[in-house]
Amino acid sequence: MKLFTVEEANALLPTVRGVVGRIQRAYARVSAAQEQARLAAAGAALGGGGMEGGSDYVLSLSELAETSGELEELGVQLKDYARGLIDFPTLREGRVVLLCWQMGEGDELEWWHDLEAGFAGRQPL
Repeated sequence: MKLFTVEEANALLPTVRGVVGRIQRAYARVSAAQEQARLAAAGAALGGGGMEGGSDYVLSLSELAETSGELEELGVQLKDYARGLIDFPTLREGRVVLLCWQMGEGDELEWWHDLEAGFAGRQPL
């Protein structure tokens, strides 16, 4: 697990914001087509199948996986696709905690939480 200082996480935030934006757009496309994909999969099991826009759906799934992998390679944890919620692991008072940010928040990190607390346990930096 990569550990970030607040300064390192803030410096990476513009890059992360771009990746998270791409994740949100791909996730929205995938979510919008999920019911149609489920019906197509059920039809395929019965010898039929097919889905209008199926290739776009597959491309969106691929983009979602690829962009999620980009965050993972950076050491950033994706917590919620739709909200664009991410965490940066850091050390605080000798223990690992998470610096927390979500799409729509400012240009710098302002929150952290314990590993077990999650978003509901956010505290100001």
